[in-house]
Amino acid sequence: MAHYRVLTQHALTGQWLSKALPLTDIEYGDELNGPGSLSGTLKPHLLSSNPTLTDPGTTLIFIEEEGLLRWGGLVWDARPKGSEYAIEAASWSSYLQHRHDLDGNYGGRGPYTNADPCTVIRDIWAYAQSIADGNLGVTVDPTTSTAKVGTTAEPLKSLWWENPVLGDAVDDLVAGDATPDYTCTVAWNAGKTAPVRRIRLGWPRLGARRSDISFASGVNILEDPEVPQAGDEYAQVVVASGAGEGSAKRRSISAVRNGRLRLESVLDLPDIKGTDILAQRAAAEAKWRQTLGTVAEITVRNHPAAPFGSWQVGDDVRVRVNNPWTSFAGWCRITGWTMRPTADGGPQATLQLKPAESYTYGGV
Repeated sequence: MAHYRVLTQHALTGQWLSKALPLTDIEYGDELNGPGSLSGTLKPHLLSSNPTLTDPGTTLIFIEEEGLLRWGGLVWDARPKGSEYAIEAASWSSYLQHRHDLDGNYGGRGPYTNADPCTVIRDIWAYAQSIADGNLGVTVDPTTSTAKVGTTAEPLKSLWWENPVLGDAVDDLVAGDATPDYTCTVAWNAGKTAPVRRIRLGWPRLGARRSDISFASGVNILEDPEVPQAGDEYAQVVVASGAGEGSAKRRSISAVRNGRLRLESVLDLPDIKGTDILAQRAAAEAKWRQTLGTVAEITVRNHPAAPFGSWQVGDDVRVRVNNPWTSFAGWCRITGWTMRPTADGGPQATLQLKPAESYTYGGV
């Protein structure tokens, strides 16, 4: 089994609190367009002697395996759970869920007309980290895209009197079908003295189509995954409902006719004012609602067909599932993964999947 250790650090001072935290039952992983998460448990006596080891809201936590940083984030929750102390953390973008635009238009960086959402994401992070005690030390990729947000008629604005959440603003910028992707990463600097915290931006998508790795029943898939045929989630018509009241309420509709009984779904997005963003969200929601019989999750073991660490969020991978109920073979996109290094029987990983389309992938 690969050697790993858990490290904790003060978010502002950079002081190392522990370089070998004895965290057990560890689960951690990355997420596409989200922060990913970590959970684990400590023995209570470790906290009684040094309660700042995992101080929620100001402690960074890292997973190092074979000398490489695999995951990093902020501890958000630490509480007694029976005879143990449960720890929960999330990566860098989770911080923005606890920050608001108190000055408007991200400190005067907006409003935005026909702007690249990558630029707006960088502005949001720059604003958050420009305020005293708010610098998390996160760098955002210089990636550019041809996507646009805000129009002459409806510039993209952030109004301070609405107390907008910075994390929600980033979520809106990456939620459409033709929008950039992001994920949170961490790596040691050149001297292996400090973690480099990064938001990776990808355009038109993160990841790549991977013909060099695959997942299959009887090879590296450990359990028979479900392949649900969920008609109650299917819809050819998606209505994205935005800001406003009554007849002034903004909305966008994505609809197709495909020979099936008409089914409709409403996506309630009360904070979104731009009809362009509403249209992107409606199109993205409609795409997955018009797909039946897909593999949403697989649990895998470390295997030469797809060694742990060989994939990343955003990658297209070939998946084959064969069992008494299902015969599935197709390309799936990895939208998240969770690693369990101390699972019974050896390390395991669970991959979250969505149907892969014929994307043109950006660089890593």
